[in-house]
Amino acid sequence: MRKLLQRYGARWLLGLLLTALAVLQLVQVLPSESLARMDSFFAGLRMRLEKPELDPRIVIVDIDERSLAEVGRFPWSRDKIARLVEQLTGPYEAAAVGFDISFPEPDTSSGYGVLEQLAQGELRQVPGLARALASLQPQLDYDGRLAAAMRGQPVVLGYSLSGSQRKGVLPAPAFTVESLNGRTLDAYTAQGYEANIARLQEAAQGAGIFTALVDSDGLVRSSALLQRIGDGYYPTLALATVSAALGGRAIAPLWQGTVDTLSAAERQAGGLDAIALFHREGQLRIPVGEALTNTVQFRGRGGPGGGAFRYVPAADVLAGRAKAELLAGTIVLVGTSAPGLNDLRATPVNAEYPGVEIHANLVKSILDDSFKQRPDVATQIEVLQALVLGGLLALALPVLAPAWGILLSLAALAGTVALNFLLYRRYDAVLNMATLLLLGIGLFVLNLAWGYFFEVRRGRALVSRFGEYVAPELVAEMAENPAAYSMEGASRELSVMFVDVRGFTTIAESLSPQELREYINRYLTAMSEEIRDRHRGTLDKYIGDAVMAFWGAPLACADHAARAVATALEMQASARRLSVEFEQRGWPALRIGIGINTGPMHVGDMGSRIRRAYTVMGDAVNLASRLEGITKVYGAGIVVGAATRAAAPGFAWRELDLVRVKGKLEPVAIFEPLGLEGGQGAAVRAELERWHEVLALVRAQQWQAAHDALAPLAAAAPHATLYSLYLERIAHYRLQPPGPGWDGVTNFDSK
Repeated sequence: MRKLLQRYGARWLLGLLLTALAVLQLVQVLPSESLARMDSFFAGLRMRLEKPELDPRIVIVDIDERSLAEVGRFPWSRDKIARLVEQLTGPYEAAAVGFDISFPEPDTSSGYGVLEQLAQGELRQVPGLARALASLQPQLDYDGRLAAAMRGQPVVLGYSLSGSQRKGVLPAPAFTVESLNGRTLDAYTAQGYEANIARLQEAAQGAGIFTALVDSDGLVRSSALLQRIGDGYYPTLALATVSAALGGRAIAPLWQGTVDTLSAAERQAGGLDAIALFHREGQLRIPVGEALTNTVQFRGRGGPGGGAFRYVPAADVLAGRAKAELLAGTIVLVGTSAPGLNDLRATPVNAEYPGVEIHANLVKSILDDSFKQRPDVATQIEVLQALVLGGLLALALPVLAPAWGILLSLAALAGTVALNFLLYRRYDAVLNMATLLLLGIGLFVLNLAWGYFFEVRRGRALVSRFGEYVAPELVAEMAENPAAYSMEGASRELSVMFVDVRGFTTIAESLSPQELREYINRYLTAMSEEIRDRHRGTLDKYIGDAVMAFWGAPLACADHAARAVATALEMQASARRLSVEFEQRGWPALRIGIGINTGPMHVGDMGSRIRRAYTVMGDAVNLASRLEGITKVYGAGIVVGAATRAAAPGFAWRELDLVRVKGKLEPVAIFEPLGLEGGQGAAVRAELERWHEVLALVRAQQWQAAHDALAPLAAAAPHATLYSLYLERIAHYRLQPPGPGWDGVTNFDSK
């Protein structure tokens, strides 16, 4: 755990700090207008992604371009509006008609007022004129005709709110401040209004506010279900029209409890639970948000062909061309989609959305009891999401590989979006997700940047340093995943090699400094290429004319012993070729000795504060160095320990001896590799077999038999140091037998 904290602690801390900042933003300790705008964008996106379904209960009678061309420019005279009402409430049998239009001025387009003034003035002497005007009055009084058409019918007029000017007559309020019995309702308040003339308002069943609530960015996103004017609370056009359609008896607030059960704070806050519409069949419970508002659920793109509501041209209704089955029993909203009539609103789904369809969406939500709302526990849910998302990514991303980190980040962000849409579609819950998405992206970018500026740079530095030790192709392999390689200390089973030049002092004395430099450079280059480039070995260091190398780190390989032995055989071949070249130039011959051992050792970046190196240490390393030193004793070019022999079975071996080197108590069998197994001729195999018989006789202290078996081998190879050594050893033991307790071990007291 301590290592994890050292490596990832800083990133974990930064990730958790970002998560904490996100939580503070969600609880509005650190509010952000930019994030609020992003959440508004996502809210609109959610609406646009929902496919609308046509609702046959609600129809928009559209004063469209075709109707204007056929009937005439707008505003139409009220005899035409009266005709429209008569058609809708008569033959078409609409359940209710709501006008997204107000009539704040009397209609004088018939000219009746001018005729009446003339009849009372300049033309008062004309016989029968007064009686003729009196008989025409019902036909030319367009306001009267409209009032007559509306009287007793479920018709609702619209009106707007304004700054301070009051014009027209308001309908009766849904309820008043006095009826709240001391409770307080937070609501949008208006001082002025532009309502309908008295005779029309008195004839209509009700009226509703059609003024849109516009956010700071100019978009309509919500609507007030009721607004306060003076001491009264007045319904929106949608609520008033639904009330007319259902035979509404009253609109009243629903409280969380009685006055007696509410605390003073709850009474001050209103204690509002919902708004109830009481009607002939029961009641509708309509949830409301802050200031008695509701989020408008925009369905489709709006307008004719938008898919959510049927549009019927007003001209077709006036002419009786509209199909009766489309309008019978429906709630009709009369409005306009014509651009020239200035009732197109900017909304999250469309910059030119018919205002009348905003009311249609509210009517549908009221009828379906389906309002998209921000629940009371929204902040708690968002905070929980931030803690889960932030905690997961903050702790996991630093320890994951880049590919897995990308997959986890994408999955976490996709899960956040999916949960948000699920709650929205299935439970009508409007939750913000801009902060959550920004948190997820921020954590991903943080770890990506950290990985680039710290991990990648550290990895590149690591690979660059390893480039001093290993082959270029291994460096390229390591560069693909530098995090998998470390210079930190570790214990592993490796194979280590020591190489030394025989008689280097004599060589140095016989060459000029320039020749010696070229001699040693050619030798070291050839040996290094065999180690590093051909057999994936790690070049540890040069120690004068000696070379140290190992296999199995930093890139692990199971066959490190076999690689070391194969490298040693090829190094001897390279040394023989170089020796021929050197002798041709008049330089001393090149002879090298190689010691190899396999075993557990410590590997890593070791050294002082001033200078460090990636190297190996341990008893197994020391033994390899001792084995290199005794190659000249046995006249062998390569000497390996028993562990290496066991780990590299694919070679032909000659056992040399059982030795105890300086600093070691336990003896070790030593061997000389002769090449790949099966690559020797019959004569060599026979010689090996005879030699191993000699070695067995020596260890059995059968000196004469050993001498008799070894003499032919020595005669056939008079320059073989190994045979000469053992002839001398046999002669010595014949004169001075080692005794029955002899273990057959040769002790070396020097390095």
